[in-house]
Amino acid sequence: MESRKFTARSFRRPTVEGRRAAGEVVRVRRLFLGVICLVVFLNLGLPCLVNLLSPVQVQARDARVRLYLHGTGQVMELPLEDYVVGVVAAEMPAAFPLEALKAQAVAARTFVVRRMMGGPVINSEHPGADVCDDHRHGQAWISREEMHRRWGPLRFYEYYYKIRRAVDETKGLVITFQGQLIEPAYHASCGGRGTESAAAVWQQDLPYLKGAPCPYDTDTRAVQSVSLPLEQVDRALGVRLEAVPVTGGSGGPLQVLERTPAGRPKLIRIGDKKLSAVEVRERLGLRSTDFTMALTGGQVEITTRGYGHAVGLCQYGAKGLAEHGYNFERILQHYYTGVELVQMTGRR
Repeated sequence: MESRKFTARSFRRPTVEGRRAAGEVVRVRRLFLGVICLVVFLNLGLPCLVNLLSPVQVQARDARVRLYLHGTGQVMELPLEDYVVGVVAAEMPAAFPLEALKAQAVAARTFVVRRMMGGPVINSEHPGADVCDDHRHGQAWISREEMHRRWGPLRFYEYYYKIRRAVDETKGLVITFQGQLIEPAYHASCGGRGTESAAAVWQQDLPYLKGAPCPYDTDTRAVQSVSLPLEQVDRALGVRLEAVPVTGGSGGPLQVLERTPAGRPKLIRIGDKKLSAVEVRERLGLRSTDFTMALTGGQVEITTRGYGHAVGLCQYGAKGLAEHGYNFERILQHYYTGVELVQMTGRR
């Protein structure tokens, strides 16, 4: 048998070829895995991405709102657009321009659809309902019977069909930011001072709820005064106003330590106690956080400007913008920064 002499060179050649073969196997495996990943993405990931970026999907049940009625303690179910009519009638004066009513309709629809899609996590206060009819829990709603009672038989048909038109002409439209439904905060009147950011009022920085100028707020009742007993204010705020020295400033016993970007009080001091303006408004039931105080005998005279939290859409400001030629889309994009209006899709 002939012997064969192996050298270092004779070993090198097969090793290189083996490595090339192994490399081909690795490349084939990677290609195979890549194909599998692509198939999985196309079947699972891509639909999720499309749903994220596409208009809001509303299923058949979601086209009906489950509404908790505080008057009866029962939950009623009604079509989405009928519900929006009841909200617009409750939340905005029907005499307002049509474009302002349309803006309110889109905001109201966005509010309820967001909660319908959120489920029990958002709607824990009223099990079995998407929303309720109390504005303190979100937004108000009234029935056609209540509209008739408020407006009277002559105005009812004029106002009802005006609101119905505003809702019908915006049917299915909702407000989104980067493909997601927004929290469409709104209030009655900013008092002409301009709206506030969510961060300034609620310490929650939402990129679409920034402050906006509001040059056309025409609320003739923006500035109002109320007189409260000294004892009531002391009890509500946990202070002793009779011990607070009277100073000559317009703020009276109230010292403003910090203001919001729009100029409203944010942090105040009464005596040696610091309180947020939001706390004071809630505890005393004031119309807004834009207030001053003065002591008169045993009474506290409080003057407020505007009505509501001042975040998002200003209803009287929307009225003024509509009167100056803004359509509902421009109104909404004025008060909600960087948003888009999209049409809901889904089975009806």
